[in-house]
Amino acid sequence: HVQLVESGGGLVPFGGSLRLSCAASGFTFSRYTMSWYRQAPGKERELVARITSDAGSTNYADSVKGRFTISRDNAKNTVYLQMNSLKPEDTAVYYCRAFATLLYDYWGQGTQVTVSS
Repeated sequence: HVQLVESGGGLVPFGGSLRLSCAASGFTFSRYTMSWYRQAPGKERELVARITSDAGSTNYADSVKGRFTISRDNAKNTVYLQMNSLKPEDTAVYYCRAFATLLYDYWGQGTQVTVSS
């Protein structure tokens, strides 16, 4: 049974920090590229950050470069998103995604991040 469980969201003031976690189970985590996406009200879901299976490569949306850091611990089957210098425009539901092929593509249920101005 595949599960991706996000945690760490919440309400934070402008300029604050949060660390999101996504705990995976039910599949071979170390073989999957892991990503964080977000969706704000009335907007499309967008890629925030991605990390390859061996953590050898990462990429970020331009809007979060220099503020967010994605990392993973394959021993713990967990991917993280450290978010610093948060802005109100970062307010969204954040989703974790595990991708290997089109047939092996899993999403979490999301965690709400709200940044107050």
